[in-house]
Amino acid sequence: MELKKIIDPVDLDLIKAELTPDKKLGDTNKGGNELYVITWKDAPNTLREIGRLRELTYREAGASSGNEIDLDEYDLMENPYRQLIVWDPDAQAIIGGYRFIIGPDVVMKEDGQPKITSSHLYRFSDEFIKDYLPHVMELGRSFVTPEYQSSKAGTKSIFTMDNLWDGIASVILEHPNIIYLIGKMTIYPAYNKGARNLIIHFLNKHFNDPDELVRPFKPIEVADNPDLMNLILNEEDLKKDYRLLKDAVRRLGTNIPPLVNSYINTSSSMKMLGSTINDELGDAIETGIMICFNEMYNDKVERHMEAFIQNRLSKLRKRFPHLSQSAEQKLREHIEKSRAKAFRKFQHKRLKGKQTPELDFR
Repeated sequence: MELKKIIDPVDLDLIKAELTPDKKLGDTNKGGNELYVITWKDAPNTLREIGRLRELTYREAGASSGNEIDLDEYDLMENPYRQLIVWDPDAQAIIGGYRFIIGPDVVMKEDGQPKITSSHLYRFSDEFIKDYLPHVMELGRSFVTPEYQSSKAGTKSIFTMDNLWDGIASVILEHPNIIYLIGKMTIYPAYNKGARNLIIHFLNKHFNDPDELVRPFKPIEVADNPDLMNLILNEEDLKKDYRLLKDAVRRLGTNIPPLVNSYINTSSSMKMLGSTINDELGDAIETGIMICFNEMYNDKVERHMEAFIQNRLSKLRKRFPHLSQSAEQKLREHIEKSRAKAFRKFQHKRLKGKQTPELDFR
């Protein structure tokens, strides 16, 4: 594939003019960075810079669109994906991002499948579309710029992925009815094949989805001997087996990719939706995942909820300078109550009321 020349950086003044307070999601928990959400409609220059940075990042990893920028119809359609970005105010630069859409904003295609970025790789079951899609946040096109992938960049690089999770949690907490995250873990072609196969084997072992809510059109199977991999990964306990996986991958001269590592350490109930090749991203290996926000590890939820709470309180105090000291506790209780209520309603609807007719949604 012929690679086109990546565009020059977008003028910084144009980007700064678009990153207005109304687009700011808040400050990050760590690293001193800021979170913004934009689309092509309200920040076209910023989106162009996102496309440049995505192409630059993916190309260095051995996979890319091959175009001058990495933007597609989902970034530019009438009801576009929103772009979550981490902004380093010291360097005045975008250092990482995700794009996302929430279930209520999804439109359906003529074939009855949702028009989301995963739909060219995966088929969504009728059960998923009916019961889960209205409560889903789909994530994709994650990136951390190359200079922030090295620990040499200091705390800014160490916390960039954590900062993105601050943003993801903030979006979800603003929408109590959004209960699930779906996305894809990307392993690039240049990554060690043996390590890749061990990771996929580990995911199949511990996060298998027996209901097959979502399945790839062209699933890839691990070619290595499964009995040999079971000898390497011989623990039934998730955390113990994960330590074995990290050790085995290191012996192969590499590390578990940061995004894969991040998702594995998010929830023990994560569902693995199958692996396939993404022909639109340089034949990278994509592994679909689905996570229930309500079942994420408590320490992770608390850490990222803290950023949301403090940002919400900061906005409230600007409007109401004499806000009471009890406001934080009341806000926490309101969030937890709203999410618990939404989750009960979701479960009741999904089970068609057969098992929980006595639920009170007040």
